[in-house]
Amino acid sequence: MKPRRPSRPDLQDWDARATDALEAARQMPVGPERIAALKKAGVLRNAADTRSMFAPSPGRPPKG
Repeated sequence: MKPRRPSRPDLQDWDARATDALEAARQMPVGPERIAALKKAGVLRNAADTRSMFAPSPGRPPKG
């Protein structure tokens, strides 16, 4: 059985998560909790960007 490939809505969910995490972190008061939240937002952004690089382009069938 082939693994399920992510769909475009899945990529949009990761992008939305990263954006929401960054906005929440920016609204926090300065301190260690904010630094940790900004780091988490950065990790989510990297995950969203990585997923978008390996996802099939819209309109093209997936390879394999």
